[in-house]
Amino acid sequence: MHQNGFTTTILHSDRQQSVEHGAVHKPMHPSSEFAYDDARELAAVFQGKAGFTYARQGTPTTTALEAKINHMEGGKGTVSFATGMAALAAIFTTLLRRGDHLVSSQYVFGNTNSLLGTLLELGVEITFVDATDSAQVRAAIQPNTRMVFTETIANPGTQVADLAVIGEICREKGLVYVVDNTLTSPWMFRPSVVGASLVMNSLSKYIGGHGNALGGAVTDTGLYDWSGYSNIFDAYRKGAPTSWGLTQIKKKGLRDMGGTLAAEPAHRIAVGAETLALRMAKHCANALALARFLEEHRGVAKVHYPGLASHPQHARAAALFGSRFGGLLGVELADGVDCFDFLNRLRIVLMATHLGDTRSLALPAAHTIYYEMGAERRKQMGIADSLIRVSVGIEDEADLLFDFDQALNGCLQG
Repeated sequence: MHQNGFTTTILHSDRQQSVEHGAVHKPMHPSSEFAYDDARELAAVFQGKAGFTYARQGTPTTTALEAKINHMEGGKGTVSFATGMAALAAIFTTLLRRGDHLVSSQYVFGNTNSLLGTLLELGVEITFVDATDSAQVRAAIQPNTRMVFTETIANPGTQVADLAVIGEICREKGLVYVVDNTLTSPWMFRPSVVGASLVMNSLSKYIGGHGNALGGAVTDTGLYDWSGYSNIFDAYRKGAPTSWGLTQIKKKGLRDMGGTLAAEPAHRIAVGAETLALRMAKHCANALALARFLEEHRGVAKVHYPGLASHPQHARAAALFGSRFGGLLGVELADGVDCFDFLNRLRIVLMATHLGDTRSLALPAAHTIYYEMGAERRKQMGIADSLIRVSVGIEDEADLLFDFDQALNGCLQG
């Protein structure tokens, strides 16, 4: 039986359900509330029947987007949030309790690091490990460990976690395995293949892709048996156990905490997602070409990119992701090349604190998004003071190479 490919499935996702007035896209539903002619039907929706009550808990627009993300990840269910950080916060705060233990990669996004610091203050124990070494994950597990968290490719050092072996450890120990798939996107990689329980995607990045909307999503892969997870509230222990975890994340993260994705950004992300495969192919091709070029440039000391043979986890990245290695680079400049002077000489690349945009973006990582965590934590994460984080866009390859070359040469000559 023929099965449609990635892009065909996403393009026609809305049409798998009824779409008002024959529209190609699911239209925006900005209404805050949803009325019913029959009070019994309203009560039934509150008690679990499919439907809508109040927009804080979802709308037809967010539901349509969630169906797209769920198709991408091959999940059993997806819940959308206002941002990727809201999605992560919902996972951690709704599934962990005081006294629980979390094993986390030490190579995490700066804001995620800050969120984990908040969890520590709330009484959750956390052990940070080098997730590229699965033995460290195994050694960190305690009797009260409930969850393991890692990113697929770390931001900005591009370390690649030992995803498959960590998945085996989590299955063996009965732990919830949470994987942040933002840097790879479901086009490059589905964390379900390594046994992930929950997958988080920051929809603001590659899936939305155009720097015009914020959003996040949590997908349940269906691989974890929630009937054995002690932190599920009695109210959500109804129906098939496969839905319990995501139901709790949705009820607490949206209804109680209000991390809701509004209709307008949800619609923008849904439309942007249609071209994910096309954009990601260009992101990956441009990033590999730029990484190879910069690795040979006398103005550069080191390039961090999984597609380079010099990368410590290159073989693992190739096994996990094939010939696609993402659109993010970490670039350490040579001695004597000032990171600020270099950035100021770029003409095409924008100095901005985002990634996954169609435009190439760059910033001095240690001085901006990782400044708050302090020098010691940056050193642990491998973030040098001269490190430039580059989110490679979809510009013409020759133009990108020329821009970096002229900026570096200008610094070396000046």
